Amino acid sequence: MVSLIAGAAIYWLQVYGYYRDVAATDAAAQIRLVSVATGEPEEIVTDNFQGIDADSSPLRFRACFETPTSLATLTETYELAEDPVPLTGPGWFSCYDAETIGEALESGEALAFVSERAIHPGVDRIVAIFPDGRGYAWHQLEPELAE
Repeated sequence: MVSLIAGAAIYWLQVYGYYRDVAATDAAAQIRLVSVATGEPEEIVTDNFQGIDADSSPLRFRACFETPTSLATLTETYELAEDPVPLTGPGWFSCYDAETIGEALESGEALAFVSERAIHPGVDRIVAIFPDGRGYAWHQLEPELAE
């Protein structure tokens, strides 16, 4: 019985307990992309932001949003990400589906941009944008650490 309770507690902590909502007014909700001209992140226009994060790991950030900026403008202005790999999120955060995002990136339907390098030591923020303006953000290990 004790092991069942401990197992349930561990499951709850991993799936629900550590996460917190990221309010649209939080600094983490400001979606930035790295400019090809300056190499610095610049905030882009977004609407309908939904996000989650956790202090337990820098890789737990996930976000969904919309942007009115076209993919053509984004690709001319901002740096594309190399080897973007959307990390899965908790099932209850339903706006973010890593598998769908990953398939769209592989097929070229969506494009991934570098949002912020070293947002945490060894971790970059990556943003994927679809042609209709849907956008998704996550944290992943910097390329040299992921190898």
